[in-house]
Amino acid sequence: MLRWLILVLLLLASPAVAQEGREPDLVLTGEITGADHQTYKSVTFEVPPGVTRLSVAFDYTGRENRTVVDLGLLDPVRFRGWSGGNKKDFFVSTEAATASYLPGPLPAGKWTLLLGVPNARPNSKAAYEARVWFEKTPMPLPATLPKAATPGWYRGDLHMHTAHSDGGCTTGEASRAPCPVYRTVLAAQAAGLDFIAVTDHNTTSQAEALAELQPAFPGLLLMTGREVTTFQGHANVFGPTAFIDFRLGSKTVPTIQSLQRAVKAAGGVFSINHPAVPSGEQCMGCGWTAKDADYDAVQAVEVANGGNEKALGGFEGVLSGVPFWEAQLNQGRRITAIGGSDNHDAGIAHDKPSAVGRPATVIHADGLSTEAILAGLRGGRVFIDLDGTRDRLLDLTAKAEGREAVMGGALAVRPGDTVSFAATAVGADPAGLEVIQDGAKIMQNMSANGGFSIQMGQRPTWVRVNVRDPAGRLLMIGNPIYLTIAPR
Repeated sequence: MLRWLILVLLLLASPAVAQEGREPDLVLTGEITGADHQTYKSVTFEVPPGVTRLSVAFDYTGRENRTVVDLGLLDPVRFRGWSGGNKKDFFVSTEAATASYLPGPLPAGKWTLLLGVPNARPNSKAAYEARVWFEKTPMPLPATLPKAATPGWYRGDLHMHTAHSDGGCTTGEASRAPCPVYRTVLAAQAAGLDFIAVTDHNTTSQAEALAELQPAFPGLLLMTGREVTTFQGHANVFGPTAFIDFRLGSKTVPTIQSLQRAVKAAGGVFSINHPAVPSGEQCMGCGWTAKDADYDAVQAVEVANGGNEKALGGFEGVLSGVPFWEAQLNQGRRITAIGGSDNHDAGIAHDKPSAVGRPATVIHADGLSTEAILAGLRGGRVFIDLDGTRDRLLDLTAKAEGREAVMGGALAVRPGDTVSFAATAVGADPAGLEVIQDGAKIMQNMSANGGFSIQMGQRPTWVRVNVRDPAGRLLMIGNPIYLTIAPR
């Protein structure tokens, strides 16, 4: 326990404190102007041989004019982390790093302090200063994820933030502090979840903490994701932990399709987050405005976001991602709808919006492993439990001419034939079922057995179900079954 406490304290230590009484080895200065709005500035500096710890303290002026400067770091070989605007100082060393940054060897040569400028008003000017120290120190870690080969329904949260980006919580005597990863893991366990994906902004430095915690939580799969945060929208990437360049609009990532190609090459699942949220100074880059996105390379859309529930008092309304998702389905694409708490405070009570596990994404998978969960997500036998309960269930099957499909699957049907559906709703009144076809509600308040049928038309279509409570409040969102035209 003492060793763990020392590790946490060291990871959270401020370089300014660690270097107290010592002049910086380098001082980097420069200016941010209105011309830098929504661009990235590279501030390069030389790291001499033999350095095992590098510390940076950064600050800038111009906040009164809404100038915002985000912070990241690259070494001569690779990306080392991104803390955005949530940290003024950090360190990286051979064996440990401040949350948001990656530990590892510190190669001599040209390093880059990466400044992202999400906002700089026209004609504005601001000054920045980065103080840099070089020294020596070490520290360890590693761990493996458990694998269960039992097929079934697994409940999880696919969108959450910790101290590795902008997650904060009440901890110890501090009224508000960067929230350690273990607090999120404990909250997920308390919510009865089977898996979580910790998706800090543009970084996978949280993988280090998750790997260390995993053996202590054998029934809870801890997956590393990231929220790729661009000026044109946010997207979660699940699977790979290697750096994926997020600088959309720069020379290295000129288009959204180039970013999507990088995700595909890395074997990642690409999921668009909160697409209907407006973008601007109040929420820079939050809504999906990326032009020319390849929606055939999108595997999921976050249609229910815990932060939006907090803002709207529910999951329906102008911020809902459902219309955006259904528009893609109507274009013939098969994209899985998911939910995410977008939790930024692991201490939020579970009955409150944006608590860990609220909403929960429930995936039918071949087992409890990262590979199985992501395969299940791609397969689409998935529903969203908006209250994040432990026991609700929603499923859908379709039958025609002796053939059958389940939610997420496809069924070939001849025009004019009848398709029989059976919806299963557990933990809610089946009378609250409503049937959606091609984005339009076609029936609701069905019989207790959840059965209904439709006649196949002349073109492909999709059908899914939702569940509401007696007052009409949305409880669960289901994914479609896709009906295609059978060859004659």
